[in-house]
Amino acid sequence: MIAHLRGKLIYKEPGQAIVEAGGVGYDVTISVPTFTALPSLGAEAALHIHTQVSEDQIALFGFLEIVEKRLFERLITVSGVGPKLAIKMLSGLSSERTVQAIRGQDHAQLTRIPGVGKKLAERLVVELKDKLDDFAVAPTQTSGVQGPAVEDVLSALVNLGYQRPAAEKAIEQAITKDKAVAADFDGLFRGALKVIR
Repeated sequence: MIAHLRGKLIYKEPGQAIVEAGGVGYDVTISVPTFTALPSLGAEAALHIHTQVSEDQIALFGFLEIVEKRLFERLITVSGVGPKLAIKMLSGLSSERTVQAIRGQDHAQLTRIPGVGKKLAERLVVELKDKLDDFAVAPTQTSGVQGPAVEDVLSALVNLGYQRPAAEKAIEQAITKDKAVAADFDGLFRGALKVIR
């Protein structure tokens, strides 16, 4: 089994990277956080690999952070969560936020991820809430910006592919321009989108 891969990064896009090692190009499925942290093309990249073997294929799933790989491996133990959905989950929520949502039984946060319905969110919480004790989680903080709509808008922007720090900054600027939008999802979402573009 391939557990680690180091080589030249010859291709990358959200969801996929190709790493050349020993003259062989390895096609690796990656999460959005791993994609954004990868070096530029031609540079050396090192990925922690989870090898998934099925009847018709061998698939590689790569992670820059070992914590993300460990969480991915916990997620796929839940029935109904395959490797592709686990990657989608880690692309929609950071590892830390995923752990917090499961531990905190925050079904609403989990169901914001495309492909995760109410039943699956409940199953994730039931099956994993006591199995994530070895994951350290920093206290939640939203760069000083508070309001009922802030977390929802932040989650929506991250799911659209914007980087979390950029999304937080855009939300902050939108609220600075108009304090009333902090409580209004639509207003805050539109305001943040204007800033972030």
